[in-house]
Amino acid sequence: MKQLLFYEQPVALNKERHRAFKIDNKGASFAFAKQTNSVIITGMEFVHVAKEYPIVFAKAGERTIPLALLGLRNDENLFVSESGQWDARYIPAFVRRYPFVLADSGDGNLAVCIDEGFAGFNQESGTPLFNEAGEQAPLLENAIRFLQEYQGQNQRTEIFVNRIMEMGLLTELTARAELAGGVKFSMSGLWVVEEKKLMELEKEKALELFRSGELGWIYAHLLSLSNMGRLADMLGKIGGEAVRVN
Repeated sequence: MKQLLFYEQPVALNKERHRAFKIDNKGASFAFAKQTNSVIITGMEFVHVAKEYPIVFAKAGERTIPLALLGLRNDENLFVSESGQWDARYIPAFVRRYPFVLADSGDGNLAVCIDEGFAGFNQESGTPLFNEAGEQAPLLENAIRFLQEYQGQNQRTEIFVNRIMEMGLLTELTARAELAGGVKFSMSGLWVVEEKKLMELEKEKALELFRSGELGWIYAHLLSLSNMGRLADMLGKIGGEAVRVN
């Protein structure tokens, strides 16, 4: 199985192999995402994400995906504290689904998987995954429902991204930051909607975005870009006062 982002030992759930296992979320930590500077988001999340993080687009193989930026440097999530707490009101669904995930089982189908490396995955304490009859317990049922809804929103988001690409709305952006000590760095390969191109859209295409509700997603994305400054400020507290980000 292909290694997944911050999933150390993802394996397909099996009611025989995992029948006695439980999930213990006591003292739950987000340390698993400490070195993740961006995560994929769905269009339905844009409004919530925009209040906390910059939303950008990036190439992932042949696809273009929307991301919530969590940091300005590689392997650094500015929202996870040393104690593993998440310092923001909204946590992206990509993170909240952990330790569960839907992954390609190798035959073209999606399998419900779990990270066996998750500290709360054990046989001693917590909430069971399966009942005594070997059927899915409520915790697992809810997790699967969440994964299915997430998968559906991912598919809708892919349609949205393809639509704005076909309309030629995306333009490349390089985010640059400078700390007070003179340290400079940049993030390239980021794409954003160019508002000028959006305003010049043909009436029919603009109406298409409006009726689908995706115009609201676009403006949430545009508003979110002001959070680049917030990331710079957060980084400044770690490595010295931030001078600017653009």
